[in-house]
Amino acid sequence: MKENVKKQIGGTASVHHDDDAHLASLGYESEFKRDMSPWANFSLGFTYLSPVVGVYTVFAYALAQAGPPMFWSLVICGLGQLLVALVFSEIVAQFPVAGGVYPWARRLWGRKYAWMTGWVYLIALFVTIASVAYGAGPFLAQILGYEASVSSTVLCALALLVLATIINFLGTKALAAAAIIGFTAEILGALAVGFWLLITHRYHGLGVLFDSFGAGSGQSYLYAFAAAGLIGTFLYFGFEACGDVAEEVPNPGVLIPKAMRRTIYIGGAAAMFVCLALVLSIADIPAVIAGKDVAPVDTILTNAFGVVGAKIVLGVVLISFISCVISLQAAASRLAYSYGRDDMIIGSRLLKKFSTARHIPPYSLILSAIVPAVIVLGSIVSEDALTKIVSFASFGIYIGFQMVVLAALRARLKGWKPSGKYQLGKWGLPVNIGALIYGIIAIVNMCWPRTPEAPWYDNYIVLLSGVVVIVVGLVYMMIHRSYGHSDMPYDDAIPKKTVYNNSMGLDLQTDSTKQ
Repeated sequence: MKENVKKQIGGTASVHHDDDAHLASLGYESEFKRDMSPWANFSLGFTYLSPVVGVYTVFAYALAQAGPPMFWSLVICGLGQLLVALVFSEIVAQFPVAGGVYPWARRLWGRKYAWMTGWVYLIALFVTIASVAYGAGPFLAQILGYEASVSSTVLCALALLVLATIINFLGTKALAAAAIIGFTAEILGALAVGFWLLITHRYHGLGVLFDSFGAGSGQSYLYAFAAAGLIGTFLYFGFEACGDVAEEVPNPGVLIPKAMRRTIYIGGAAAMFVCLALVLSIADIPAVIAGKDVAPVDTILTNAFGVVGAKIVLGVVLISFISCVISLQAAASRLAYSYGRDDMIIGSRLLKKFSTARHIPPYSLILSAIVPAVIVLGSIVSEDALTKIVSFASFGIYIGFQMVVLAALRARLKGWKPSGKYQLGKWGLPVNIGALIYGIIAIVNMCWPRTPEAPWYDNYIVLLSGVVVIVVGLVYMMIHRSYGHSDMPYDDAIPKKTVYNNSMGLDLQTDSTKQ
């Protein structure tokens, strides 16, 4: 028994030593503790993706736009994002560095490109945190017995942000525990509610998934279906969070790619099951499409479980929202820390500070709470704030994703051959191209104007928001040039080139690892 324990401890120590050695070869010495188990890493990605949050937040909008066939957008977006997850899996296996898309883009392309990738993605993460906290507001207000007004929604959202920040400040173990609790509550709740609705409260058969009930009339149905696709685009990200905490996971080159794929498989299956159960349990679908029932999820839960039972279900839903905010905030703080550690932005001196007691970046966490809180407060002056916040959150995330996918494709065409523990082999190039095509289509769909009766600036709010973020980033880069402050490696994924020097008769190698 003692010998087995010693072997296990020795094996763990050996794995950690190999992980640290790999990280050191990439130019970093981590301050994080590798306390996150494979199960916790997957749970982090799952709760970030959060099928319950994704479906419950956008279900009413998607159903009103395209009717029940909006369900199929979950399938389409799931397959598209699986391609992106496979590309990310190869990258994180070779470059398991905290922060995700920023350090990946740095190694695949270069400092300027990485700076812009991280900038767009960080802003998008802040907006996503705000969107999830804001989306949880009505559920919390209902549990507490308040009317779901703008004011109560904002107050509840701010309370959730405070709670998530406190939990994240407790450290990696608390984050892992919160992720596992959130996953367990969400998956059990989704299965229990879904089966109960299908068994006791089903009004339709599966054929309803091909009946639009007149949604999108007066225009091409494809146009309406594309608008409803927001439910899929908002849902299928979160798998990258598994890589954001790469320095907190043992053997990340093997475990994180597995966690990313499982997040898509299990999270996507759970989301489709929840969405299916809700669609089949709506008694009056035309009322939702006509805007007479603006909160169909509340209506279903109250009718199926009663007032008390609905509050219990909403409590489980609220746990999903809380765990999602916690996971999002953890991902954002690791990205901000990674930026700070490389001296890539104003405030790096604070962002790179690390609490050795709790093994967290405290100021990066605080930033990941303050900015979303400001966005939530700003929603007071906007009509239909949730849809706009969700739209830009998804748009920004997809821009950040596709910048990495494009960088990977460029590096691959210039000779990059993934050398991590997870490789796609001959499928790498077609998967990479497919991921880029899907991402571009999704980005165009998200920023497409759909409210011609609204003022032009409101109709193009998503595109304008994206342009503003990018322009502000470009102006910052020109003024401060902090992208050049770091001497850490960059653009080293592409192999070294050999140059023959005739005058000396020697083969000289040009090192693409910039220092």
